[in-house]
Order: sequence, then structure tokens, then C-alpha cells
Amino acid sequence: MSKKIFLPLALVSFLLAVFSAWQMTALPLWGHRPLLLFGGLWASVLLVWRHRIHDRPEEVRLWNGAVLSGILLSFGFPPSPLFILLFVAWIPLLIVEEDIVKQEGKTLGKAFRYGFTTFLTWNILTTYWVTNTLFFAGVLALLPNTLLMCIPWVLFHLTHKKVGKKWGYISLLTYWMAFEYIHLNWEQMSWPWLTLGNGLATYPAIFQWYEYTGVFGGTLWILGLNVLIFRRIYGENALETERLVYKWSVPTLAFLLPLAFSIALYLMHEEQGELQEVVVVQPNYEPHFQKFEIPEAEQLNHFLFLAREQVTQETDYLVFPETSFERIWIDRIEESETIQKLKTFLAEFPNLTLVSGVASYKRYRDEEPSQPFTRTSERRNSTLRYDSYNAAIQLEDSTEFQHYIKSKLVPGAEFTPFGDYTTAFKELADKLGGSRGLGKQKERSVFKSKKGSGVAPVICYESIFGEYTTGYIKNGAEAIFIVTNDGWWDDTPGYKQHLYYASLRAVENRRSIARSANTGISAFINQRGDVSQATNYEEDAVIKAFIPFDDGQTVYTRYGDLLGRLAGLISILLLLTMLSKSRIKKE
Repeated sequence: MSKKIFLPLALVSFLLAVFSAWQMTALPLWGHRPLLLFGGLWASVLLVWRHRIHDRPEEVRLWNGAVLSGILLSFGFPPSPLFILLFVAWIPLLIVEEDIVKQEGKTLGKAFRYGFTTFLTWNILTTYWVTNTLFFAGVLALLPNTLLMCIPWVLFHLTHKKVGKKWGYISLLTYWMAFEYIHLNWEQMSWPWLTLGNGLATYPAIFQWYEYTGVFGGTLWILGLNVLIFRRIYGENALETERLVYKWSVPTLAFLLPLAFSIALYLMHEEQGELQEVVVVQPNYEPHFQKFEIPEAEQLNHFLFLAREQVTQETDYLVFPETSFERIWIDRIEESETIQKLKTFLAEFPNLTLVSGVASYKRYRDEEPSQPFTRTSERRNSTLRYDSYNAAIQLEDSTEFQHYIKSKLVPGAEFTPFGDYTTAFKELADKLGGSRGLGKQKERSVFKSKKGSGVAPVICYESIFGEYTTGYIKNGAEAIFIVTNDGWWDDTPGYKQHLYYASLRAVENRRSIARSANTGISAFINQRGDVSQATNYEEDAVIKAFIPFDDGQTVYTRYGDLLGRLAGLISILLLLTMLSKSRIKKE
């Protein structure tokens, strides 16, 4: 390809990004325009870079490999059906790193540069849609997450260079899994959406063994196969043909055996538990504008109108989506007109239990200490101190109610990362539309019905966290109710990915799921991870199913992300080995 074409293409990409940014300032909903904005800017940078290295074939080869890996990783992730690409997506980047490690002198900067190229490409193409929630949340999902991904990559490069190939490639597996484990469990910048094991979520039949390993089993499978195939193609004996069958037997078996085991588990699994009738409502209110313009009384009437289409005297549960109702003060909940109307409705169905997402609040008395997320509001003669929650409640035909506070919050959208440590970051968040922060709770609450059944009230983003979800099951949840509002992302791949990830939680814990979305996809998911009665985006809907409530626990439920913790331990040992060898060489 002629060198002259890259700069004009870079200019076109940049102008496309500018045009998309201009449209985003004028339009209420952005749809795919964040992809054109971020993708156009990043493509213009890549094309200018490609122009500069055109006369250096070795650099062009590295550039091609890094970009190709980013594209393959994105095309292998849900909702794409091409999960098979994940098993080869790392190979171009591994070839890049192998060439870099052979070079003399300092190579760390070059390894970082090409790793950054792959990971930013992957992040933009797969999670650009987060920007539809808040611009600040989109920025956090892309650039910082890319930089964090570069940490295990750079450590792998250093270990490879200083310790050798064998332990170097083992370190890639352990460093990456340790990174994913930390990313799932640390608080400030947790964005584990691109955990490699999530990439298999499109097809439940291929990840049934997650009931033993969780998503880290998938990460190990995907990344391990990439390394095995790469070593067969690019290793010292790659050109030997005499033992071709033997050479490829290990990666072939490493692919087929877990696949066959999973399919066998899928075919043999039988649903366990007592059947209960569950009705799920999808009211379909656009969350950016429509939901806050329509009076809550009118919305409540719509909810109940939809519910009456399917609820009968035999119905056990009715599920409404995330933040269905506003201004629920939990210290005086009985004063809420919305709650009173819901209680009147429930009185018609004595057997019925309602689980709903709500925006709730708690007032503080003068003598009560504030929390880090406590807000203040100045009044004429006093100061109101209160907490704001994204929460769920359970109501029945009685005076009692149960309340759970969402505790895995979305960085940028629901709290400001590092906001407690630096005012500068909080000021930047305010300029980019970040959140003032929501309250949360430590323990996983399980809603117990008057009949004794227990459900896990999982709120939106919390369904991404495997080990976190096991906390509900250990506390007695026999089924999982996911309440979410996927309309924040507009009609983009985000809400589809979110649905597929829910299947992972079903298999890990062998729990049935009822999923209620404000809009997006409401559905039922069985204990094998199969989705049924999936609704369409932007439609009013109500669905009903009998789902089994089970009290058993899987190996994963009991032990959680054991593979992630083990990877962290091995990573520490490898880092110590690398540092000691580096010190010996200097002496």
C-alpha cells in the first residue's frame, strides 16, 4: 500500500471523529456515535504512526500484529458469535513481543507501546457504548482500563526477557489472571467487563464447567491455548514437519477436552428445585429523559397495568426493574404514595411477593455520624444530611418490607474513583458529568418471602461479578433476580453483552434467573445458562415462567475465584524470581 494514502485516511478519520463529537453535543441520545468519536481519533493516530514507519518493514510488521490482535479480541467478544477467534486473538501480539524481546537494548517502552495499541483497540471496539451513560464513565472505561491492562503485559515482557521463555509464558497466564482478579475486587477503578472468560458467554454449552472454576477457567483456557498455538507456530521447532501430528496433539486436546466436558455437562444437567411462578415486567421508559419527565403516578399505573396481564392468584413473584420508583425514604417508607398504592395492589394477591429496584434515601439525625458518601442539603433553618442509594425492596401483603443497597457501583457513573483521596479528580469528574457518589452496604442481603423462599436481589452492574454473586447464594438465595436499566446505553451492543454475562452467573451457581430490564432485554435464564422469553429493545413487555428455586451449592459457590487467587500467589513468586535474577546479573 502506498505511503501517500495514510495521511489522507488519518484526516478523514479525524474529521469523522469531529463530526461525531459535534453531533453528540446536539443530540439527546448518542447511539453508536461514541464509537465514531473514539474510533476515529484512535484510527487517525494509528494511521499517522503507520505513515511514519512505512519505510521500516520490521516496525510495520509489529504495528500490523498489534492492531490485528485488538480487532480479533473485539470480534470474539459477545454479542459476536465468533468466540473461536479468542483462541487465536493473542497470537499476533505474542509474535510482536517475541520479536521485541530479541532486540538489543531497552525494549520495555516498545513492548508497552504495542500492548497499549492492542488493548485500546479492543476496549474501544467492545465497550465504546459506556459513553452513552455518562461521558466521564466512557472515558474511564477506555483509557485507564487500557493502561491497567498494560501492567500484566509489561511484567510478562520483563519476565520473558530476564527469566526465559518457559517461565515467561507461564507468567503471562498468571499475571493476566491476577490482574483480572484484582480488577474484580478492588474498589476504585473496577471495570472487569473484558475479563477474558466473559468472552464465551454467547454459548452456554461451552462453559458449563464454570460451576467449578468460574470465569477464570475460561481465561486460562483462552490464554493458554493462544500460547500453545503460538509456540507451535513460532517456537524453535516450528518448522519441523516429521512429527506434525504429535506437535499439534497437545493444543488440539487442550481445546477439545474442555469443550467435550462442557457439552456433556450441558446435556446431562437436570433442573433442580421447587417450581415457583414468576412474572417479569419491562415498562420501557427511556432513562435519560422520558423516565424523569413522566409523573411517577402515571408510570406506576403503567407498571400495574402490565403486571395484571400475567399475575394471577397463584403467582409467587412479581419483578420490576432497577430504579423503577424514585424518592423512597426508607426511614419513613409508609408515607410514600407509591408504596401505599403497591400495597393496595398486593392486597389483591395475598400469595404475591414484589421485588423492585428503587432510588431510595436515608435521613441522618443530628447525633448520627455521616458516611463518606453522605450528602447535605441546606434548608431555611437546618441542614439535611442524607444518603442516596440505588437499591431494591421486597414488598408483600404485610407491614414489613426488605431493603438491599447496591454495593458494586459503576466508576464514574455512580461514584468518583479516588474522590476520597484527591479533590482534583473529583473536580475533573464534575466537569465531565461524573456522579456525586451513592451509598452501599457490606453484606449481600437475601430477600426472604413469607413462604420461606430466598432470592438474590442483584442490581445491574453487580451481575458482572462472579464471586460477589456467590455471597447471595451462601446467604440462602435459591434464585437470582437481576433488576437492571440497560436503556442508559441506547441501542448498542452493551445491553446484549449484559444479558449474556448473566448466563455466566446462572451456570457458576446453578441458579435460575429472572431478569427485569427497564428496557434492554428482560428474560428468564435456566440453570444451564439458556435464555428464554427474551424481550426486544424498546418494547413494553411482561413475561411469565415457572422457575426452580434450589438450595444446592456448586464448587464455585463454595470456593469462588480460587484460580484467580492462585494466579496471584504464583505471580508474586515469579516477580521475586525475576527481581532476584536481575540483581544477580547486575552484580
